[in-house]
Amino acid sequence: MKLSFDVVVVGGGASGLAAAIEAAAAGASTLVLEKNPMLGGSSRLSVGSINAAGSSLQRRAGIVDTPDEHFADMDHYTGAFAGRDNLALRRLLVDHAAETLEWLMSLGLAFYGPTADPPARHPRMHNVLPNSRAYPYYLGREARRRGVEVRLDARVAALLRAPDGGVRGVSAQIEGNAVEIEARRGVVLAAGDYSNGTEMKQRFRPELQQIRGVNPTATGDGHRMAEAFGAALVNGEVVYGPGLRFVEPAKPNLVRRLPPSWWLGKLMQLALNRLPIALFRPFVMSFMTASLGPEASMLRAGAVLVNAEGQRFGDELQQPGLAIARQTGGLAWLLFDSRVAERFSAPPHYVSTAPGVAFAYLPDYRRHRADLYHVAPSIAALAQQLKMPPAVLQAAIEAHNRQLEAQPATAGSAQRLPVTQGPFYALGPLESRIVITDGGLAVNGSHQVLDREGRVVPRLYAAGSVGQGGALLAGNGHHICWAVTSGRRSGRFAAQSLAPQENEKAERAAMPPEAELTSSGARSTSRGT
Repeated sequence: MKLSFDVVVVGGGASGLAAAIEAAAAGASTLVLEKNPMLGGSSRLSVGSINAAGSSLQRRAGIVDTPDEHFADMDHYTGAFAGRDNLALRRLLVDHAAETLEWLMSLGLAFYGPTADPPARHPRMHNVLPNSRAYPYYLGREARRRGVEVRLDARVAALLRAPDGGVRGVSAQIEGNAVEIEARRGVVLAAGDYSNGTEMKQRFRPELQQIRGVNPTATGDGHRMAEAFGAALVNGEVVYGPGLRFVEPAKPNLVRRLPPSWWLGKLMQLALNRLPIALFRPFVMSFMTASLGPEASMLRAGAVLVNAEGQRFGDELQQPGLAIARQTGGLAWLLFDSRVAERFSAPPHYVSTAPGVAFAYLPDYRRHRADLYHVAPSIAALAQQLKMPPAVLQAAIEAHNRQLEAQPATAGSAQRLPVTQGPFYALGPLESRIVITDGGLAVNGSHQVLDREGRVVPRLYAAGSVGQGGALLAGNGHHICWAVTSGRRSGRFAAQSLAPQENEKAERAAMPPEAELTSSGARSTSRGT
């Protein structure tokens, strides 16, 4: 079975749908292939915030901000990898971020903000309403309006090579059938990251191989196919995580179930911008406590991590995510006494944060995540609640307290409180997860994929995480902004690309007559006689 389109997009998340919309808007017949039964990818699972300088929402709030300041502020997040950032792509991101936000709003998405996100010098965080499901809903609707064909449960197996060494299409499995799909003008890879790709994690960060990603289907398919085709991959070892996250509630909460309708988004936007935030704090908290984890400050204050058997399994201040992943079921519980509980029940000490949105304190977890919140008058009683052996948990806490007493008062250890004063609390279970990976295919400013010698692979483009090109997107609101920005641009460039035969015709048309004659042996000979 064979199909033929101008542009084929691999992946139906925010980057893939943005690419498809722009390709179709440029007049290209466009196909989206999504391996999952629904659109959305990692964008559906994200907080959904966008960092953008110079937006209309900033101007309305009287905030003067520029892409130059945004560019400089991103230095705060690069850390040890600072020297490896692709600054040209960072520049592209900040220069187009406000345009991306305005485009999304033109499709019907609503945003609350801008809100502060220190250490950024200006409030530039724009938070999607009512939830991140708005991305696939509105982008999918626009793609359909533009005539984009979407195939779900369609798994792409490989890129197909054209005689000129470029890409001529893809091979895929659709509804159980092997299909060869021609892409006359180009293929856009928008297949997400490899946070759940065991093979790629083993290659770049073997210590993280068994730690699951937040998106279970982010397995690095686009990276794998492009590398097999000769493409280069950069910054493969840049991985965000492992981070501590509370397990998801058994049933999605109200906020996650809200339909991403235009009227609801606008109503929430109006309410959040005009009315006291206290009226909506419970609403925001129900979202936050369903998807976040504890701050490291709780561990530094004295909270202890124990596993399902009631055992303390290591130093909480030394890579706790790796240690949790090695426990039974990959689960742990955060245990602390009344002094730590009191400290994290009110500002300035918070259990969790969604930057730019709100802070969550211990009473918020008691109110909104009763499945995670445990309190008892003694360690033994707490162990019974957690279904742990009381004697084992009691021994673990006593050993920990003795260890703290024996330690000299050095920086860090001096401020940790022993677990001695009841009542005693536990939050959990929590698990260790990889949030996202920053390793991507090498691309140029037109989002064309580059091979290992730095040459363009004809008619192959990449967007989103797979097309990150060495850009470091740490900091809130950058990954989804890059996804949509790079998706739009790659789709537009792919639609403008020429098929091999069209490219040959264009080259011939541009040749002077004598060059054309020289290129044809027969005509050159006849003219020469």
